[in-house]
Amino acid sequence: MKSGNSRFFGGQARRPEMSANERRAQILQQTSFAVVLGCSDSRVPIELVYDQGLGDIFAVRVAGQIVDPGTAGSFEYAVRHLKTKVLVIMGHEGCGAVKAAMLPAAQQKAEPEHVRYLLDQITPAVTNIANIRDPKAKMREAVIANVRKQVALAKENPVVKAAVAKNELAVVGAFYEISSGQVDFLETEEELRLN
Repeated sequence: MKSGNSRFFGGQARRPEMSANERRAQILQQTSFAVVLGCSDSRVPIELVYDQGLGDIFAVRVAGQIVDPGTAGSFEYAVRHLKTKVLVIMGHEGCGAVKAAMLPAAQQKAEPEHVRYLLDQITPAVTNIANIRDPKAKMREAVIANVRKQVALAKENPVVKAAVAKNELAVVGAFYEISSGQVDFLETEEELRLN
């Protein structure tokens, strides 16, 4: 994934294509090596960001990349049935869901019911963000705080926990910078520690 992202942000993406016969072979089974829980933001095309082709990544997308029953069911399937080797929770620069979760409660309450549900899953992660003057830096910290929270939730999932215990799965966080195309990975306990 790291080398694919390097190709992407370096302008050397291969954009792996498949012939008709190769696409037909995909009907028989999926062979995804990774599952990525990312935001549904149209500026964050998971397969393109990692320069991967059809069948390589099992992509799960929801605003704010939250771990909830629906997204958990999707990555449980990927881990248990597709035998994916890595679960990536990927946030991104300029995330509107995270930005909205930082708004005062009164403004959040004005949102439709299901948008409020999404914000309720993110708000606890961003309520104690340090007082950072630079808005871009503050947003980055908020998105990373949410990624850390979602990684912690994913690691508590019984299917994920069992696969990690057997060394069959790695769970990492990531931050995608739209402006450069680069993904920064959060892999160590220190990088993933909740604040």
